[in-house]
Amino acid sequence: MKLPTAQNPPRGAGRRTPSVRRSRAVRWLTAGLAVVLGLAVSATPRDAVAADNPYQRGPDPTPASVAATRGPFATTQATVPAGNGFNGGFVYYPTDTSLGTWGAVAIVPGYSALFANEEAWMGPWLASFGFVVLGIETNSRTDGADARATQLLAALDYLTRTSPVRNRVDANRLSVMGHSAGGAGTLLAALRRPSLKTAVGLAPGTPGNNLNMSTTQVPTLLLSGQNDGTVTPSYVQGIYNTLPAGVEHAWAELAGNDHLSFTRSNPTEMRLLIPWLKIFLDNDTRYTQFLCPLADSTGVSRYSSTCPLVPPGGPTTPPPTTPPPTTPPPTTPPPTTPPPTTPPPTTPPPTTPPPTTPPPTTTPPPAGTACTATYRTVNSWAGGFQAEVTVTAGSTAVNGWTARWELGGGQGISQVWNGTLSTSGATATVRDASYNGALAPGTSTTFGFLGTGTPTSPSPTCTSP
Repeated sequence: MKLPTAQNPPRGAGRRTPSVRRSRAVRWLTAGLAVVLGLAVSATPRDAVAADNPYQRGPDPTPASVAATRGPFATTQATVPAGNGFNGGFVYYPTDTSLGTWGAVAIVPGYSALFANEEAWMGPWLASFGFVVLGIETNSRTDGADARATQLLAALDYLTRTSPVRNRVDANRLSVMGHSAGGAGTLLAALRRPSLKTAVGLAPGTPGNNLNMSTTQVPTLLLSGQNDGTVTPSYVQGIYNTLPAGVEHAWAELAGNDHLSFTRSNPTEMRLLIPWLKIFLDNDTRYTQFLCPLADSTGVSRYSSTCPLVPPGGPTTPPPTTPPPTTPPPTTPPPTTPPPTTPPPTTPPPTTPPPTTPPPTTTPPPAGTACTATYRTVNSWAGGFQAEVTVTAGSTAVNGWTARWELGGGQGISQVWNGTLSTSGATATVRDASYNGALAPGTSTTFGFLGTGTPTSPSPTCTSP
């Protein structure tokens, strides 16, 4: 079945440039050469990929295994109490502790909804494929997208820092997902925290937010319904068109699905979602075969992607789909003719580089100092920036903290997470949130914000209480 393709996005807003296509062609050519050269060593290319990627777990996937309602890992679940920046929820995770830590995904429901009623079916399903899943309830069922983004990030911080399952989670392999207003919150969370491995928006709304993802650095999957009258296909198309060419992304429209299709067991959704999370949370390129090209188009009315979907920083050599020949390599030495001297194209593909600003140090403050605050710019773009401040307790514990700094000319602050903002003239003041004010001696917490104007390098002060 041949699927209709999504409209081509405007130049510079999601369309692959020639240099990006050349870059991908070079990577596939490199992969082919690696397979050929690999004949001269004892390990097969698949063995090499597995050895280079400790997160590649479980048997080789098949169309049947990806479509199954349960994966190869036994799971359990626990209730999460309210607090820590969100209203509690449920955590699902593999029981196997012999394979090390697992990648994690935090899920938030849509406007007025409860995770327990609408998304809980996803928890054990995803966990059985090798993920820790934290489904959260929001502080208020009427929280908007901004608040849901804040609570998603707070949930990930709780999961990796203080939760009972923190030792099972790889803090460097985290993702977010949400439905409707929670989907919009998911995309905002990706803009705020570029270190996320992926973000998945399920019918991400709400229309009127005009989400622009042109500055995201996080691989993004959009799933929507063909018959969704709330978050329409054209609205999702608009979001998709803003995703940058240098960041992997995909969009699948599910045939016949409406806005609430994602709130009940949805095998088509999971058949797409599991390979995506495997690729970008586990760097497991065995799963690219299901999305590049789309292996099973049943129930999918439209599909677009930036194949070959190579995870940033992950292995760039996809596993071969054809087994290598078993004939031993020839013993005749290779020809000594030097390779051609024409250099390859020097124009690099357009990419969105990670922030180059070094992370702040978290050495304890001098003796007698209650706390210190260290500021850094995380990202910037024309007319705006993202920054974060790390607050570190001194030689004694603190119970509450306040950070202050002077805004530069023309600067403003539009959003803050993990803290409470107030401003007076050019002075910005952020106090602790209810869940991160108590710090043991020498320990730290971080709050972040989105600013308008040109970034500067202020020196914030910290006091306690």
